[in-house]
Amino acid sequence: MRDREFRLLYAGQGVSSFGSALTYVALPLQMYQLTHSIVLVGLLGIVEFLPMFLLAFAGGALADRFDRRRLAICAEAVMAVGCLALAVNAALPEPRVWVLWVAAALQAGLNALHRPALEALTQQVVPIAQMPAIGPLQSLRHNFAHIAGPAVAGGVAAWFGTPAAFALDCATFLFSIRMLSLMRPVARAAAHDEAITWRSLLEGWRYARSRQDLLGTYLIDMNAMFFGMPNALFPALGERLGPGSVGLLYAAPAVGAVLASLTAGWTARVHRHGLAIVYAASAWGVAIVGFGLSTSLYPALAWLALAGGADNISGIFRLTLWNQTIPHRLRGRTAAIEMVSYLSGPYLGNVEAGFAARAFGLNASIALGGVLCVAGSVALAAALPRFRNYDARRQLALPDAGPALETAN
Repeated sequence: MRDREFRLLYAGQGVSSFGSALTYVALPLQMYQLTHSIVLVGLLGIVEFLPMFLLAFAGGALADRFDRRRLAICAEAVMAVGCLALAVNAALPEPRVWVLWVAAALQAGLNALHRPALEALTQQVVPIAQMPAIGPLQSLRHNFAHIAGPAVAGGVAAWFGTPAAFALDCATFLFSIRMLSLMRPVARAAAHDEAITWRSLLEGWRYARSRQDLLGTYLIDMNAMFFGMPNALFPALGERLGPGSVGLLYAAPAVGAVLASLTAGWTARVHRHGLAIVYAASAWGVAIVGFGLSTSLYPALAWLALAGGADNISGIFRLTLWNQTIPHRLRGRTAAIEMVSYLSGPYLGNVEAGFAARAFGLNASIALGGVLCVAGSVALAAALPRFRNYDARRQLALPDAGPALETAN
């Protein structure tokens, strides 16, 4: 039964991820087309970060309190409406910039309610022994979508306009909702009707704070994405690198990530997950330096692909550590913390990239960000020895380790 539930979840989220990748490119592209401002494109990150941060912990608590499948369905239904609003606005003779701001904030806030439920639902339908294989599968799904999505978004925007890209995203949400509705009901993680209080909201954070290995996974990804995330600069770089290059720039990291996923069998033999994450985050920074120093399209794409591969390896080890060691009843709330860690970096990193590019120039700001990413990774590894020395063999041998010993009710 569990295999069937995971297949439905995987298929629905695969199609939905493809649709989200369309909007991921179309939204900043339309903002740049309407304003011709790198800074305003970067400020989309602030507009997305604030509702995500404010609602993430509530989303995690809701995922631990209510039916995770139904929560995901409700969130995706409203997100589909948001995509429809973007399509209607884009079809106007003079699209309104304020609609882009409102829609970006709405989608980010809903994602904060949606993502913890999905992450926790995956843990419920997959046996713990299969978790090391789930990381590469989920990464492959996500990154394949972010290869096809940007490429299709660029073509759709060029041939049919951005309204079509937003409308396609809306349709993919409908498919995902259908897949979720076909899943059998899953047990709620809460053993009783625990009220959602400030105490329950903060319980996941207190648990994470008690484990230095978990804190390390959050902080090192935030550091890497904040300093080394150049996505806000892609529309401006595309003007220098030639027609059609914007979609390729967005897709290149996902190409590297897919190649890393397809060859990731070796990751199951690595037990020092913390150290592996440090190496992977540092490799991301080095590749971003190479991208920043590139002056033509193909070397730039190659460096971005290497960066995407390194980030993917980091993500595989982080996901395995989370799913193998966090109790079921806290999985939603800790998934909210994870989401804040891996989304706040890109959101705020896009803002940082926009202002740094205006101060130092496009290429110099990117290369400097890569250097700071490597320096931060080394500093965090030195400051967090239990994260650096984490060994899955020792952790899972503890009598109270992991969610395997807990039964979902």
